[in-house]
Amino acid sequence: MPDRVALYLQDAHDLQDAIKFVQYAEEAGFEAVWQAESRLVRDAIVPMAAFAATTRKIKIGSGVINNWTRNAALIAATYLTLDDLAPHRIICGIGAWWDPLAANVGINRTKPLLAMREVVTVVRDLLAMKRVTFHGEFVKVNGIELDIVHGRREPRQVPIYIGATGMKMMTLSGEIADGVVLNYLVSPSYNAEALAALEQGAKVAGRKLDDIDRPQLVVASVDHDRKKALDNARKLVTQYLGQQPHIMKASGVSQELLDEIAQVLTWPATEEQIEKAMTLVPDDVVQLITASGTPEECRRKVREYMASGCTCPILYPLGDDVKLMIDTFANGYSA
Repeated sequence: MPDRVALYLQDAHDLQDAIKFVQYAEEAGFEAVWQAESRLVRDAIVPMAAFAATTRKIKIGSGVINNWTRNAALIAATYLTLDDLAPHRIICGIGAWWDPLAANVGINRTKPLLAMREVVTVVRDLLAMKRVTFHGEFVKVNGIELDIVHGRREPRQVPIYIGATGMKMMTLSGEIADGVVLNYLVSPSYNAEALAALEQGAKVAGRKLDDIDRPQLVVASVDHDRKKALDNARKLVTQYLGQQPHIMKASGVSQELLDEIAQVLTWPATEEQIEKAMTLVPDDVVQLITASGTPEECRRKVREYMASGCTCPILYPLGDDVKLMIDTFANGYSA
């Protein structure tokens, strides 16, 4: 089996450029592109449709939409439409979203596990072309189906992946999802707890851990100039150290460094604070939780994630040369 590798895009690039990067990645043998939808900036569905319409074989996933702002019926209809554009190439990646953004747009994320279970259940049944009645706490539908008058009426093969961070959501993913999108900016050793939770959930459903695909977001800052590559990643790492100190501590970042950064960064942090805090973050911390440095250093780091349970790295390119990052992994991470 060749090494699996995928591309992750957020909103850093013009959409026309993003289409070209996806086409370039397709020719380089990348398995998939995952389009982010996190802040209120770039919707995932429109870029996914653009990628679907301008490629031939690469898979296209949402990395991830949330299960609150689109109801289950709309999610199913949306992914059926994407599957019409690119049959058997679409992946529905869905997550529980996050606060304070959710609260700021009027969403109360109560019982996130139950809400996710209900949405995944109904979306899957609708895509299987079932007539669905479901009276849950969050999803309530009566005798609905995907009402296709023209076109393909067969069940759609759209796998559902959950973007899980907390261990309870990880366990649920092991039980109900086709795969899980493991988070980025964690050390490879942090995956051990995630895999244990996934396996626990898999057992509930009578499955094994290997039945669950486990692609993982990996920040990849690649440059022949090692210092430039590390500096490109340092800003993102610094922000994350301030925002998610509990995850950073679990990944092996020292409490002393976290305390130092906490004294500099407020929330939301100003650009001046971020620049000041960046000077506190050493190269080894940047390389602990990202694949940053020369091409060989980046490939070596990705191999660590693979050895720690990731089944396919989803590479998030930092820096100006996205094609260099794609070229670095065109022959796989074991090259």
